[in-house]
Amino acid sequence: MLSPVLRLLVRRFLLLLGVYLLLRLAFYLANQTVFQEATVGQVLLAFWHGFRFDISALLLLNIPFLALSLVPNFGRTWQRTLRGVYLTLNATGMALNLIDTQYFKFIGRRTSDELFTITGDIERQAGQLVGHYWFLLVPFAALFGLLWYLYPMPSPASTGDYQQPRTSRSVLRTGLELIAVAGLAVLGIRGGLQLKPLRTGHAFMQTPPVLGHLALNSTFTFLKSLGYEPVERLAYFSSPQALHAALAARVPAPRPQAPRDNVVILLVESFASEYNGIENGGKGYTPFFDSLATQGLFFREHYANGRRSIEALPAVLAGLPSLMESPFITSNFQTDELHGLGELLGKQGYATSVFHGAQNGTMGFNTFSGITGIQKYYGLAEYPGAAKSPDFDGHWGIFDEPYLQYFAQQLTKQPEPFFSTVFTLTSHEPFPVPAKYKGKFSPGKLPIHASIGYTDFALRQFFKTASHQPWYKHTLFILLADHTSQSLRRDYQNLLGNYKTPLLLFHPGRKLPTADVHRITQQADVPATVLDYLGVAAPHQLLPFGYSVFDGGTGGRALFLSGGSHYLVHQDYVTELTADSQVRLYPYRTHSMPASPLAHPNPEKLRAYGNELKACTQFFTNGLVENKLYKQ
Repeated sequence: MLSPVLRLLVRRFLLLLGVYLLLRLAFYLANQTVFQEATVGQVLLAFWHGFRFDISALLLLNIPFLALSLVPNFGRTWQRTLRGVYLTLNATGMALNLIDTQYFKFIGRRTSDELFTITGDIERQAGQLVGHYWFLLVPFAALFGLLWYLYPMPSPASTGDYQQPRTSRSVLRTGLELIAVAGLAVLGIRGGLQLKPLRTGHAFMQTPPVLGHLALNSTFTFLKSLGYEPVERLAYFSSPQALHAALAARVPAPRPQAPRDNVVILLVESFASEYNGIENGGKGYTPFFDSLATQGLFFREHYANGRRSIEALPAVLAGLPSLMESPFITSNFQTDELHGLGELLGKQGYATSVFHGAQNGTMGFNTFSGITGIQKYYGLAEYPGAAKSPDFDGHWGIFDEPYLQYFAQQLTKQPEPFFSTVFTLTSHEPFPVPAKYKGKFSPGKLPIHASIGYTDFALRQFFKTASHQPWYKHTLFILLADHTSQSLRRDYQNLLGNYKTPLLLFHPGRKLPTADVHRITQQADVPATVLDYLGVAAPHQLLPFGYSVFDGGTGGRALFLSGGSHYLVHQDYVTELTADSQVRLYPYRTHSMPASPLAHPNPEKLRAYGNELKACTQFFTNGLVENKLYKQ
């Protein structure tokens, strides 16, 4: 029979497991559309798998409480102190999981230590975040009250048992129990007797893999991400020759008489394909973009390389897709050698700049711009009047319409040729629309819809102003989104739909080279495309992940990481490389793929695409770990 101390400890731990079961249920209900392809049985199995992660996370979080609980003291003051430690520690865990019921909608993964990398942004937005998500305080208060009320306190009977005279046999028994508790705690934190401790990726070894998000809990993902966790090198290929053969890298061929045009990249916040009309039978919120898309090269099979804004800039400016859990900008590899478009075009005499109307330092964009060789960064501090300007949205930065007008004016002041990128921000949570435009844009059925309508209007005004500038006719415009956001259309509520964004190349004064608009494209294609269009040869400074959209020798590809698995998108199949190195093949359809892999895939495609994906992940991982992205 267990001692009174251990009986209390077990009851208190079981109470926490019950609370985490409720938290998982809340997460499921808040994000049910993400798991709609799973059967009831598969969902229940994910809940069952979740207990393994709950045990590990709760033991890790409650180490101080466990240690203090083993002190055999049933005094009222001591027990109240224990309860205070218990409530304080677990209030943090509950808060993380409740926050993720909403935050998951935007980043597509459970919270990690990225919260520390955007602490300044959270502090600045604290007021509006609390105001917008106040309803999360209700379940938090209810669960906190439940923990306080149901927390097991010692009964008079157990106190009496403890006060019995201690014998050598009882002391020995207590010692053995302490050793057993320590051993079981270590075993629970590790997640079992397997060779390697439980990891986030283990949650996704089920069908469909997206259920891994349900099996996990935010306490586990947050605690596991704390501190530096060495990235393991991959060894799918033993020789550089075999690696490069499978990598399928393509360097743009020389383009004689290439133009020396300006290049402007419009990276539009949350501008998902789901919101435009041109990809959805005319039903959308972007009339200007739909019209502009008919006048340029509009690529209909384009995908973002990540689900967060912080992942977009490395892909667009340096051709570096997001193939690891932590964003490159805030990772331990942020000082690795990297050659971006700013550096490469700067050497060709281009004036280079990045504009972002948020506070300088937001998401490290200013730092990363410098890393990629951008000569000038313009943030909120450079905007006239800054945060005190009437153009400030009160949350993130400057509304899109005035900021894009400011951007157009600043471009006129730059020496030509120039390469400039602007990152918009209005179509971001809480999706504001300036007061003077209230009711002007279709409200749609989601908060983001009216905001997207406003951003589309801001783009219209930008091009109207730009069309009167002397540089307009000899400028290549590249318009794309950083990631997707809120979803209403069921056909986009799947793995590929979560990454489906538009890509448009528009030139008002020149016919663009021929390109297949139905090829697969990705954000990481931008550097190769720009260099190819301008005829700039940089074979040793161009990462091998992206292709030029003008390369007619390939159908293109897209890479991303989701749920612990790496994915490779081709025109015929989507290839998955799981956390335990299994290769799966799915038929590809525009922004859609089945939930289950092919039972009998084409063996040649499975081998070829599997090796290509393995080569990309090995090149990426080992290149960052060894700081040899350009020396492999």
